[in-house]
Amino acid sequence: MEFGMEEYKKIADMIKEKNYIVAFTGAGISVDAGVPAFRGGQGLWEKYDPMEYAQISAFMRHPEKVWVMLRDMASVLFASAPSPAHNALASLEKLGYLKAVITQNVDGLHQEAGNTNVIEYHGNHRWLVCMDCQKRLPFTPESTAVHPYPRCEKCGKALKPDVVFFGEGIPPAERMRANNEADRCKVMFIIGTSGVVYPAADIPYQAKSRGAVIIEINVERTPFTSSITDYFLKGTASDILPRVLQLL
Repeated sequence: MEFGMEEYKKIADMIKEKNYIVAFTGAGISVDAGVPAFRGGQGLWEKYDPMEYAQISAFMRHPEKVWVMLRDMASVLFASAPSPAHNALASLEKLGYLKAVITQNVDGLHQEAGNTNVIEYHGNHRWLVCMDCQKRLPFTPESTAVHPYPRCEKCGKALKPDVVFFGEGIPPAERMRANNEADRCKVMFIIGTSGVVYPAADIPYQAKSRGAVIIEINVERTPFTSSITDYFLKGTASDILPRVLQLL
């Protein structure tokens, strides 16, 4: 179902009534925050072949090469700030309606905006981790100045952003938390995700199978739209979510 302004009240009333909302977010929510989606004209994969730069095997073999891309990505993240959509989700949490955010993004902007229960399915680029000793430390602008790459003080190995590269598994604890929230939620907002990256894309289907109402916000239709979406709001989340919030 696609609709206009008159339906926003219905969405707001549903949020109040159901009172257990979970947001499932993808790259689209962060475009307004200054982070281009990986795919598309401005995307990182236009500049760097993911098979060469985003495979864990590539990082293990040539960390100095992969760190060229990681510096590029970090400079974009350090310059970004939460969008009106991120801020609206934080407000929805403060009002008590939004219980969790499950995000495929690695930019940390949900926490910056003020959300506290954020399940980072693909990790967080604002942290570095040693693959040998698991030491974890903040990824700072200073880290990008270290050449050829920052190393673990303890064991001397190349540090890697604490994100899921191709060829790595989803962190089991995050997967479990996401499944739990998909089972419990009464309404799931799908925001700015293409719905083609698995296993993350299974999460909304799981929520739907447990009876959740699916509200999708996107600038274009996705595989979710024709299969499980109950309400499709066409546009950007930075335009749409603040409107919903006003009615609460």
